[in-house]
Amino acid sequence: MVKHIILWQFKDELTDDRKKELGNEIKEKLEALQGRIPGLVDIHVQADILPSSNADLMLDCSFTDEDALNGYAVYPDHVKIKDGIIAPNVKLRVCIDYKE
Repeated sequence: MVKHIILWQFKDELTDDRKKELGNEIKEKLEALQGRIPGLVDIHVQADILPSSNADLMLDCSFTDEDALNGYAVYPDHVKIKDGIIAPNVKLRVCIDYKE
């Protein structure tokens, strides 16, 4: 099993309301990929964060293996979300991938 975890910080110029709206939209779209991408075992986005957090959004997903993770990275539906919604609104992305 391979874990893929990402933390994002939204751009500073976005209002808190816009950040919340974006977080919910990204959550809905990414979690809808469940069952559609080969090797994607589980996907969860945490958008409801506590004020003590220094990230705005977290992605936590599991894949059968590294090949499945690599396939997810270029899967058209994922790329559309990443390039169309996430990248234009994020100032910082931190990622960790590891084998369980």
